[in-house]
Amino acid sequence: MTLAIWPLTGCVSTGAPAIPLFGAYFPSWLLAALLGIVGAVIVRLLFVRIGIDDALPVRLPVYVCIAAAIGFAISLLGFGR
Repeated sequence: MTLAIWPLTGCVSTGAPAIPLFGAYFPSWLLAALLGIVGAVIVRLLFVRIGIDDALPVRLPVYVCIAAAIGFAISLLGFGR
């Protein structure tokens, strides 16, 4: 029986990471998404200043992907998920 359960040892229910804010618990992905959007806005301002923004053929998907990449990186580095 123990040998059959051994592959499931990585499936531990630790609960979702939450951030206490103003007496309520918010999911960590919400903070990661918000910081990703803010990061994408900062990257856009940087691209406009450098002149790269005019050369982008499809701006919206590029900035959405940048926001997602920043959000995923913050989630992975900050919360380990």
